[in-house]
Amino acid sequence: MSIDNSAVSGHLRLEKVARLIADRSCAAVSFDIFDTILWRRTPRPADLFGLVAARLREAGKCPAWISDAAFRRMRIAAERDSRSGQDALGSEVSLFGIWRAMPLSLFPDATLDELVRAEVDTERELTEVDLDIAEIIRLAKDHDLPIVLVSDTYFTEEQLGYLLDRPELEALKSARVFRSHEHGVDKASGLWDVVLSDLGRRPEQILHVGDNPVADVEVPGELGIRTVHYERADEGLQQILEREGEPEDPFGPYAPDLDPEHGDFGITSLRAKTLQASRPDGASSARFAWRYGAAVTGPVLAGFAEWVAKKAHDDGIKVLWCPMREGELLSELIGNAAAARGWDVTAKPVWLSRQVTSIAALDSADRDSIREFVRKRHQLTVRQLLGMLHLRAGEVPHLAEDLDMVLDTDEMVGRLAVALTETPHLVNRLAVTATAARERLIRSLREAGALDGPDLTLVDLGWGGTIQLQLARVLRLARIDIEPAGLYLATDDRSEKVLLAGLRAEGFLGQAGHPREIVGAIVRSPEVLEQSVNALCGSLIDFTEDGKPVLGVAAGSDAQNAERSAVQDGIRAFQRQWNRYVSASDGAWPTLAGTARDRLANILVSALKLPTAEEASVFGNWEHEDNFGSDMVTRVLPEDLVPAVPYLSPSDLDDLRMRDSFWPALLAASDPHLGAAARAVRTGAIDPAMFEPAGEPSATSVRFRTTEGEWFDGADRRVRINHNGLSFARMDVEAADIEEIALAVPGRPALARVDWIETRVIAGGRPQVLRWNTSEDFARLHYEDCTWLGANMVEFHSPLAAIWLPLAARAGAPVSSFQLTVAFAMLPRSRSGLGHRMPAAGRSQRLSAKVRNELREHGPGGLAAGAARIAVRRLRSR
Repeated sequence: MSIDNSAVSGHLRLEKVARLIADRSCAAVSFDIFDTILWRRTPRPADLFGLVAARLREAGKCPAWISDAAFRRMRIAAERDSRSGQDALGSEVSLFGIWRAMPLSLFPDATLDELVRAEVDTERELTEVDLDIAEIIRLAKDHDLPIVLVSDTYFTEEQLGYLLDRPELEALKSARVFRSHEHGVDKASGLWDVVLSDLGRRPEQILHVGDNPVADVEVPGELGIRTVHYERADEGLQQILEREGEPEDPFGPYAPDLDPEHGDFGITSLRAKTLQASRPDGASSARFAWRYGAAVTGPVLAGFAEWVAKKAHDDGIKVLWCPMREGELLSELIGNAAAARGWDVTAKPVWLSRQVTSIAALDSADRDSIREFVRKRHQLTVRQLLGMLHLRAGEVPHLAEDLDMVLDTDEMVGRLAVALTETPHLVNRLAVTATAARERLIRSLREAGALDGPDLTLVDLGWGGTIQLQLARVLRLARIDIEPAGLYLATDDRSEKVLLAGLRAEGFLGQAGHPREIVGAIVRSPEVLEQSVNALCGSLIDFTEDGKPVLGVAAGSDAQNAERSAVQDGIRAFQRQWNRYVSASDGAWPTLAGTARDRLANILVSALKLPTAEEASVFGNWEHEDNFGSDMVTRVLPEDLVPAVPYLSPSDLDDLRMRDSFWPALLAASDPHLGAAARAVRTGAIDPAMFEPAGEPSATSVRFRTTEGEWFDGADRRVRINHNGLSFARMDVEAADIEEIALAVPGRPALARVDWIETRVIAGGRPQVLRWNTSEDFARLHYEDCTWLGANMVEFHSPLAAIWLPLAARAGAPVSSFQLTVAFAMLPRSRSGLGHRMPAAGRSQRLSAKVRNELREHGPGGLAAGAARIAVRRLRSR
């Protein structure tokens, strides 16, 4: 390896060391060896023992039945027993002594020397020189300062010399070495006294750099030696490693997902070094976002970029095309990866989006194509759709009175598709729109150079491959003989359409929905990953006639943009660290493009499933635009669900749809108790059934009655009781002409406190929010086989007992779709129906509530009219 002379620039702790050396403020510089000068490509030092077993097995010197994890436990126990058997000789042992405590009869085909040599060779293979420390050592040598190595180690002088014999450490040839095994004491028990005595220096004249907070900092510091703590992993990274399932105990369970040849590929240590080397400026939230980019998304995207670059290199693809908005960062990362490996691959951003490719690929004569085009967009109005298709309201007179109607049901979308295709004029106008959009798109691609070669390979985060599929149709319609290929971070089940079209669509972490646990987690909560990669601009909505991009309004505050930029800077910082070692290794550094993907997938999936409270506080405020023709903007942590958090259980989070919450686990992390419960369920610490009511399960359900008087089943949700003793249900229903609904809250006999009911309806084509949460609200409702007890208390007498909600009357028009949310607490009663029933609210209380509502909603005139209606009913009843 070669040394980067600017290595310590920006590294606060090592910059301090460099200044002290340059100023000759010390008379000697001392270094720890392991995890300071040398670091291992394993999460913990003892994990290397498992890789020793793999090499011994491959050489035929270890029985096949001894697994890597089992051998590691044997090796740890042998060292422990060897140290405890020293008695008066102290606890320091040699590697030979440790191996003598192993059951050598299990290794009959190897001598003791061969077994020891195998471990030393594995250490040599999997230890790397810390490039920053190597630069400090070189600096000390240039300033003629004595260099001292002080190490707690069982290696002999010869073995240490073998491990340190590397070109980058040439300056250590004349270094004094103090080994605990040689002197019979470790650094915490007297080795520093030996060092001071032999060197003949005062403690304050020595500067020591090491990773152990006791042996390298506390003990020598008490003696007066100046110390610099070269911390391996700080507290923040330790928390990340814990959620990834990495054991914290140095001698705990074997690390998961270790490659038999490359260990953890250095990912753990290089994350730590990236975090240690840089201290970004800005607000605390931006600094936290930078750390997230460096420790979480950075390794994943560095691996993805290397995989893409290697695929292109192996397949002879010279240029890759990365659709914007992700393309700006992805093309940079891919270019960096290719350059570090010496591959002749270039990546370039190109303007593409689902919006522009879907219009350019539109078949104006096919109603199914129109219907699919509309249904992909969320709560689009007729006016927005016509504008998108460059149609004037006057050209579609049938829709002139419905321009602000929300297209929320299949029936409405079907009617619209008929309206847009029932005359040759409209079909022709749509064809003109699609053709013009196609020509603008092709013009943009030609200007970018994307159509210059025989192939066009897109690189994107992925999921369904929609852009690739639609672009393939555009190119066919334009008679351009290029079939676009796609390289993605992951693709889900929807990508089967791409594959069935005969197009190449590969995924790094997962393909076509497999592995389901990985792809499912990524696709369910992709928002922060997408936002972390996107350029700070609006989404592509069209092209000008000369092929220039037309962008929508970018969502997000200045603070969000600063945080997103910080995440991207953190991603770049990790890749720079990774590529330093790639470039310095002369081609020997392992690639992340192969088996490392299991470890990278675990990093990402763990972050998505188990976010922290601090991640919730930063990313929860991020905004997201719909990015498919709609002007809708939502928060990652949705505002409408914030009041529901105290009612949610872990399984309720799983029931939420993508439109309800982009990242349900982040919603859980915003509340310490819900977050702890969700984490316990995710990690298998508790059974989710703990949040189910005792006895036979029940469900909150809703039925609806149309204006024709017919009742239909709507939806239902399992009743759960969370850590607060509260329950939550959310259901969505689409149907024509809904007048009222019957809500069976507990789905069983129970005494319930209904804290609030909210329905988000589309009535008369327009969205409204209806809410019931006061005593007056509940007094006005009809109760079927249940009793209103006053305030918000209701006794439900049977599984079908329900509160009737007059949606159409409240909204002023029949409802075409609604989302209902109810928050409640319940005390189950006997299903037999036997037992005491609570008395209903008094007649005067109900009438008083009705009077207040009439006065509030309709004024004195409405109150008088209401009294008149009551009088008429009484006269008719006589």
